Amino acid sequence: MEARLRPWRVDDAPALTEAWARSGDLGPQTGDADLSDPLAARSFIEQHMLQEPGAGGAPSRNWAVDVDGQAVGNIGLSAIELRHGTAWAYYWLSRSVRGRGLAARGLASVAAWAFEQDLFRLELGHRTNNPASCSVALRAGFLAEGIERQKLRYGQERYDVELHARLATDPAPSTSLLPLQRPSSGDRESVTT
Repeated sequence: MEARLRPWRVDDAPALTEAWARSGDLGPQTGDADLSDPLAARSFIEQHMLQEPGAGGAPSRNWAVDVDGQAVGNIGLSAIELRHGTAWAYYWLSRSVRGRGLAARGLASVAAWAFEQDLFRLELGHRTNNPASCSVALRAGFLAEGIERQKLRYGQERYDVELHARLATDPAPSTSLLPLQRPSSGDRESVTT
């Protein structure tokens, strides 16, 4: 199995549709978008995954988790705030590749990239009833900081969220990193360009 992080492409639409179909729990991760057909998935990729930093608000970055040439997940940063050097991290994987450590490795890789870009604090949150997501965060070096009571609402139900953060000064986790494709113009990519 060859795994890496790379930019999303519009031709990933069939793979995104497949991941969405195989993983009934991805709705909240994609804003409850209906990705049941490749045209809808292509539109989603164009509008959300290819966003240029700064387009539509705070800068964001997304990388496809690519396994053997197919996009099977996403690792992203949003709300990139340069003055304070902060960002919000998030991740999801198709059910077909879960349990292989890809999310933790990908998250640790994106964190390393972010710290190279002079970000200092990365935050993430997961529902307290999602121990798998908690494990990903911990293995990627994100320490638990506390509970945000009833922060998220899905349907009529509210969920407590555990907040995690990783600082540039925290020790790097022992998790091995995934290769992260950088732009062809150099080995350093600014979060603002």
